[in-house]
Amino acid sequence: MSVQVVAAKMAEVELKDVPTGKDALAGSPMTPTSEGKTLGRNDPHEAGFSAAASPTAEPSAKAGEGSLGLLNPNSAKMPQASAMKRTDPQQNGGEAFVNRDGTVAEAPRMKKIQFADQKQEFSKRPSKIGRRSLSRSISQSSTDSYSSAASYTDSSDDETSPRDKQQKNSKGNGDFCIKNLKQADFGRREIEIAEQEMPALMALRKRAQGEKPLAGAKVVGCTHITAQTAVLMETLSALGAQCRWAACNIYSTQNEVAAALAEGGFSVFAWKGESEDDFWWCIDRCVNVEGWQPNMILDDGGDLTHWIYKKYPNMFKKIKGIVEESVTGVHRLYQLSKAGKLCVPAMNVNDSVTKQKFDNLYCCRESILDGLKRTTDVMFGGKQVVVCGYGEVGKGCCAALKAMGSIVYVTEIDPICALQACMDGFRLVKLNEVIRQVDIVITCTGNKNVVVREYLDRMKNGCIVCNMGHSNTEIDVASLRTPELTWERVRSQVDHVIWPDGKRIVLLAEGRLLNLSCSTVPTFVLSITATTQALALIELYNAPEGRYKQDVYLLPKKMDEYVASLHLPTFDAHLTELSDEQAKYLGLNKNGPFKPNYYRY
Repeated sequence: MSVQVVAAKMAEVELKDVPTGKDALAGSPMTPTSEGKTLGRNDPHEAGFSAAASPTAEPSAKAGEGSLGLLNPNSAKMPQASAMKRTDPQQNGGEAFVNRDGTVAEAPRMKKIQFADQKQEFSKRPSKIGRRSLSRSISQSSTDSYSSAASYTDSSDDETSPRDKQQKNSKGNGDFCIKNLKQADFGRREIEIAEQEMPALMALRKRAQGEKPLAGAKVVGCTHITAQTAVLMETLSALGAQCRWAACNIYSTQNEVAAALAEGGFSVFAWKGESEDDFWWCIDRCVNVEGWQPNMILDDGGDLTHWIYKKYPNMFKKIKGIVEESVTGVHRLYQLSKAGKLCVPAMNVNDSVTKQKFDNLYCCRESILDGLKRTTDVMFGGKQVVVCGYGEVGKGCCAALKAMGSIVYVTEIDPICALQACMDGFRLVKLNEVIRQVDIVITCTGNKNVVVREYLDRMKNGCIVCNMGHSNTEIDVASLRTPELTWERVRSQVDHVIWPDGKRIVLLAEGRLLNLSCSTVPTFVLSITATTQALALIELYNAPEGRYKQDVYLLPKKMDEYVASLHLPTFDAHLTELSDEQAKYLGLNKNGPFKPNYYRY
């Protein structure tokens, strides 16, 4: 046994006198204290000294060698030096001397380290969990450390509902409802960072600011309230529009960004962790305001449009158009059009090329991994994953997971998308064929009841279940809220659902959109979508009467190309120009559009 071992062991006990057998055993790393707690190497909160204080420590003595054996001069060869000493920096310089004959000389007695800050941290933890404090579990620090959005959003200890607060910004305006106005400075920094990655919106703001193409426009919006949305809102304002905004998802709002917008004079009604009742209340506050009536709608999911149709149908007499960006919302618009109930023109941004190919594909290709890592810390290599739906979102998710070494299965109803999946190297299956063996289930169909209770019952223990589609209807979460199942909050947006036999699944964001609920999405891609939305609003607002009827339209191809061209300078990209002869040969205008409307990119 080396002297280093002796010295390491001395760092684990509080030296009083030359240890006797009883004293030495009392300092053993696994000996219960008088408080009934165990002192060990991995318990830095309670132990006076930890393994971190003695990096040279080795495993304990062999069986039969008590702690007394460590101090026996016959148990190890002593070096020839007159004395050896060990200084432990965490003991305020205290030293233990080992003499040539093996005896130990005590250094000046030092006070035991109490780790007061860490004990205080644990003592502050609430014993009871309130309705909004579930997300502040012991694991909160791990989610907070991932992004500035999470840390600012979840840091408030104020459990008062924003609806019960009276808030006013620095200008005395109180026409908003958010979580915490004090976070406005943090939110402003988030917005400034987003502006650097949204070149097209900033260019549009600069080019059209003098013309004010949205002067007189009163835009009511219902989208994810993030730093990227804030850049869009401030661009619309710079172009002359008045805006009122609510969130389309109860988990995706960045509270600090909402605070920055409120401080900037915008009427924002949203906060992270809204209840269902809060969600509809916020939308109603945006719409139902004395002396202000919207004439344009910017929607994501169709909830705002649905609410106005249901509660305030007369408002559509003054509304010039609807801009919708999600699969779910567009589906609702086509249903209204087919039933003859769509009374204003609507622009389908979701199916524009710049939305489908960039936001849906490239954005989800990056954000699916981000969302899963932040919430579960899962290792993707070798995991079996089933992705339900092989549209643009599904393609992005599958490509990312395949690149990380996952074994990916695909479910699909469309034979064309199914054939694409097969040609891309994925095995096409029915969900019931693989549900017992997969480690992760991801839905991205835009449909309802894709993963029903039958499939949830058959999943393996520890299976991760999440949704990358807009709506929260793809996973039958309601069927899990039954007395025989136990819900256990792990961290913000992460729940264990536990069956009576002990099996549990990991449900993310309660079946809502994973990437915007649990992480963030690439700002540059959102710049493309936001610019498309802004141009769609300008087009509908300024279109002469009769150009658009009461139907659903795609963005003109020329506008798609313009949005793309605004982003090319970021990459120092240089477009080739057609010669007159080439343009004539192809039958095209030299300035575009370069593809017919039926072209599939």
